[in-house]
Amino acid sequence: MLGRRAQRDSVSPMDDEEIRDLVRRLARPHSSGGDVIERSVILAEGSASTAVIAWITAHAGVAEARVAGAPRRGLHGSHLNAGGGAEPQRPLRYVLPAGALASSSSG
Repeated sequence: MLGRRAQRDSVSPMDDEEIRDLVRRLARPHSSGGDVIERSVILAEGSASTAVIAWITAHAGVAEARVAGAPRRGLHGSHLNAGGGAEPQRPLRYVLPAGALASSSSG
């Protein structure tokens, strides 16, 4: 038996309001007054992740880049990006401006 997300992904793509609801559920308040959503949480949505990132970008969301030169911690921290920094950095999270998650329907 397929779960709801698997059924939705195999039947039809998510519409704008479904993506807004998903992002609203997964996002957390950001110090800027907007909302922030972790990239890992978006990727956990599977095939919907591409549509979610596109939706965030279309709604003035900004990819928050990693701080260059920040010390890496943990067992393998020194091995991450050992290639000299030539690889493009993937964002850790996306920041949406205040009001971006407000419902687009009026009433």
